[in-house]
Amino acid sequence: MHNSKHKFFYWLIELLAYWEGRIQPSQLASITGVSRQQASKKLSEYRQNNLQALKFCNKQKAYLPTEKLLPSYITCEVGEYLRWITGQNIQYERALANTCLAPPMRPIAPELMRALLQALREQKRIEVNYVSISNPDHEGRIIVPYHLVNTGQRWHLRAWCEKNQDFRDFVLGRFQGKAELLNKSTISFLDDAAWHTHVSIIVAPDPRLSAEQRRVVEFEYAMQNGQLEIITRACLVSYKLQLLNINPRIYEAEATAQQLIIINKNDIKPWLFE
Repeated sequence: MHNSKHKFFYWLIELLAYWEGRIQPSQLASITGVSRQQASKKLSEYRQNNLQALKFCNKQKAYLPTEKLLPSYITCEVGEYLRWITGQNIQYERALANTCLAPPMRPIAPELMRALLQALREQKRIEVNYVSISNPDHEGRIIVPYHLVNTGQRWHLRAWCEKNQDFRDFVLGRFQGKAELLNKSTISFLDDAAWHTHVSIIVAPDPRLSAEQRRVVEFEYAMQNGQLEIITRACLVSYKLQLLNINPRIYEAEATAQQLIIINKNDIKPWLFE
């Protein structure tokens, strides 16, 4: 086996053990497409080179990480795991680009992340501590996670919030302390109207730009008839506008700073952040 593939297995073992809190040969085989025997061999090799990093749990029939797990193949940055699990840009292989701009890392404890993932997969209620700008003090919340969302700037957890009796977005980096898994929820993700409603955002070049400048913008965004239509989930409208550097409540004094305007602002107004 080539060295790069050899390291990939070690990377994957560490990724799953660190963030999911367990690893099984059958799981490794399913993900990589190798036989269970080959997966067991790679897992054994990793354990021989990293003594006491993983221990076998008879109850779970899986290897669990110990305090002696000192990852050397992963970054321990949650975005690495989230990009992998959502199929976005596996970061193990060296990037072709020399420079990659990324937002600052927002840390989250692996133990907390494991609990959130379990609640998401099993649709269970989970009690967590969450801080926000409006409530900077630790506040206990009971939520039911349903979706992981990458806004392009940070990762969110889309979840039902029992306090607000509504589906809300929770920034992963704002969960703190420990979490307690509770019983299975009776709330269905199908009840999240803002998630299942699709909205059209129509943008165009700022009319204050010159004809030549408008053509540049039209070409950059591959516009048709001078407009670009973006279809997105209703709860993601404001995030899409942020990626386009559009503030729907501020009209820039300089057209070159504004560049894009929203054509159908009234249509999307119900879904904008308050």
